Amino acid sequence: MTQTIGMISLGCAKNQVNAEQMLYLLRQAGFEIVTQIEEADLVIINTCGFIESAKQEAIDAILSVGALKQQGWQGKILVTGCLSQRYQGEILKELPEADGVLGTGNYADIVDAVRRVLAGETVSLFGSINDARVDNVERVVTTPKHYAYLKIAEGCDNHCAYCVIPSLRGKFRSRPIEILVDEAKRLADSGVKELIVVAQDTSRYGLDLYGERRLAELLRRLCAIEGIHWVRVHYLYPDEMSDALIDVLAGEEKIVKYLDIPIQHVSDSILRAMNRRGTRAELEQLLLKLRERIPGLVLRTSVITGLPGEGETEFAELCKFLEDFRLERVGAFAFSPEEGTKAAQMDYPPEEIAQSRAEHISRIQARVMDEWNANRLGEVLEVLCDGEEDGAYVGRTYADSPEIDGVVRFRSETKVQPGEFVQVLIEDSDSGDLVGLHVEVR
Repeated sequence: MTQTIGMISLGCAKNQVNAEQMLYLLRQAGFEIVTQIEEADLVIINTCGFIESAKQEAIDAILSVGALKQQGWQGKILVTGCLSQRYQGEILKELPEADGVLGTGNYADIVDAVRRVLAGETVSLFGSINDARVDNVERVVTTPKHYAYLKIAEGCDNHCAYCVIPSLRGKFRSRPIEILVDEAKRLADSGVKELIVVAQDTSRYGLDLYGERRLAELLRRLCAIEGIHWVRVHYLYPDEMSDALIDVLAGEEKIVKYLDIPIQHVSDSILRAMNRRGTRAELEQLLLKLRERIPGLVLRTSVITGLPGEGETEFAELCKFLEDFRLERVGAFAFSPEEGTKAAQMDYPPEEIAQSRAEHISRIQARVMDEWNANRLGEVLEVLCDGEEDGAYVGRTYADSPEIDGVVRFRSETKVQPGEFVQVLIEDSDSGDLVGLHVEVR
């Protein structure tokens, strides 16, 4: 009888790509992939371990699947991803629900690990996180058919003082251009219309492999692929954006005018303490240049409140910056002191103050978002349909990345398929989402 595998993947899109690669390897080895956990002989829980809330989500998932064992489920649990890498000596001891753990350096060993766990062995596999590669592995794409993530590198060399990613994912390792282009072509052939380029730091792409940054070249190659309509770029570090890269971002029609540039803070003293390169003045200069060069640009960023050194003055500086620059998309997160990081050893504001400040930033951003949406009323925007929900079609404009930003809810007199691009007249906004009518534009 064919043995069955279920998958729960948590955390970021980069982790989701690893899950998709593992599913492909397992399917090629003869396992059947099932969507109902109760039907699985083994469930892989691909975890995130980045911050406290992500760790708790992963633990809750392990406990939830483990509870099925008490109800008579005979399956096994294999924990993979960042939580297993971070707590490799503790998970099997503290969470007896788990039957095995696999580190982030061992994704290519997933078939062996699954077979051993199913045979009754307690497995613990951890190799070098700096050498692990699965460049040539195809994927069982788990996103809707019309969009997919393209992970162009693994790991990170930035070593921000608050971040554990380098210790969980290893040094920055770019994937070769040819391999990425071939993968993107396969995705396009399968029906993918929107390609979302991700890495911990996409702007560093190629530096380790070619001795120079090659993101601009990669993006040009991706834009030349037939069938790809949108190319979206996430996680461009502000200090690494050259004029040559900006030329490509501005000039390639397929690259959506949406850039995700994580800044985390703007106080120079905090940026230095957190080992972030660049200054506020340099950041402001970059943002002004980007907006001048790319009309209609939507900027997304993330900020952390309550970082070590953030007093009332530094927080007020951050708020004033966001009010002045009115970045269209901002995620605010309260500082999470993570063991093993330099920032956790520093003095930082109490958790309740950090959380209160994050909520204040969210209120500022809500006003900016409302203003941006109000300015869209009466416009006709290109929308990628993601499907139907509550009697309306749901899609996204170039300004909306999936699972992160808002959506467009629209009516149509004709049937619209998921993955179809349509023109929508924006008539209203509701709780941060746009509302409109599908129109024919001739």
